[in-house]
Amino acid sequence: MSVAEQKLTYLTAAGRFDICSPGECLQLLPVAVEARRISQAPEILPVPLDTHRTSQEALGGLEDPNVRTVIAPYISYNRRTGGCGRMLKMLLNGTCSYDCAYCPVRTRREPVSFSPGEFADTFFRLWRDGLVEGLFLSSGIPRDVDYVMHDLVETGEILRRRGYDGYLHLKILPGATRADIHDAARVADRISINLETTSPDRLGGIAGVKDYRQDILKRQSWVAEEKPGGHTTQFVVGAADETDAEILSCLADQYRRVRPSRVYFSAFHALPGTPLAPHPDTPAWRTRRWYQADYLLRDYGITADELRAALDEEGFFADRDPKAVLAAGNAPVDVNLAPRRDLLRVPGIGPKAADRILSLRRVRPFTGPADLARAGIRGKAAGRHLVFGGRDAIQTKLFS
Repeated sequence: MSVAEQKLTYLTAAGRFDICSPGECLQLLPVAVEARRISQAPEILPVPLDTHRTSQEALGGLEDPNVRTVIAPYISYNRRTGGCGRMLKMLLNGTCSYDCAYCPVRTRREPVSFSPGEFADTFFRLWRDGLVEGLFLSSGIPRDVDYVMHDLVETGEILRRRGYDGYLHLKILPGATRADIHDAARVADRISINLETTSPDRLGGIAGVKDYRQDILKRQSWVAEEKPGGHTTQFVVGAADETDAEILSCLADQYRRVRPSRVYFSAFHALPGTPLAPHPDTPAWRTRRWYQADYLLRDYGITADELRAALDEEGFFADRDPKAVLAAGNAPVDVNLAPRRDLLRVPGIGPKAADRILSLRRVRPFTGPADLARAGIRGKAAGRHLVFGGRDAIQTKLFS
């Protein structure tokens, strides 16, 4: 394995908690590469196949002797959501002087890193050869934050100058200067700074070096000003023992104050060698519930106060869709009379389906569950929370 391959292997595996939403996961994707292309650029290929256990079925039964299969670490996005097919997720530096108790990077002492020019060359050739379609670039902080931020921005600038026009996401590090945030926003499609948890007290229990108000919240306000509509953040759910009620209050404040385009939730997993190694893992279903709750806040017009009704006495969601929990306590909705706001509170009806209902019922009222198919609504979930009265109140056109 070449030096570049070793660095790619090490630095793609290290950034475990800058992760994803449903439809996206950090995984190892099989990539078929023609043997002649390997011979032309062997130093930039992903991890060789023999370094990972896999099966012939996972590789699609590939038997062509002229094609070699390698395993490349990517974030795989669900194409139906419009994301990248293969976005390489990288750390520019694989060590960090910060003390985040959940992070595997703090346990790594080998000084493995790419210089901006070196990584730009490597990534550009991967992109040119069709092995990757986008880049998510973050970094450990082995020394001064300004120095590392400069390298992140310079890497993006080199790629843009060389003609890379694909998706680029740059991570903003805690304590970054306003000038570096401005430059990152200029060169990247998206930038982000992670909240990690909900408050200064919670962060103090898992990361003593970071100042929640100054290093994160203040920088996040700069991020929002420099890249309105183009920035995200993330929670590591469960690492700091926060309740869902705390996350909900923090999330509502986020959408009110800085308006992130997305919020990501990563379930905490204990890692050997970290101070939180004995801490219990966060169940995967808890982050699924948070993605559902986040959609309700962001796209469905449901307020934080409404969502609090779905929490138990200890301030946590149960392992059940929060929308279904809320609907169980509401009266049925008249599909022919209800405003859009009320339709969106029915399980199985999203923004597009609600708009179709409003349009179709102007022409002909809905008479029963079978009519829901006209609006593209499948399954029984919606029908259990709808009534089909109010037909006499529907005004139709007397003349065309």
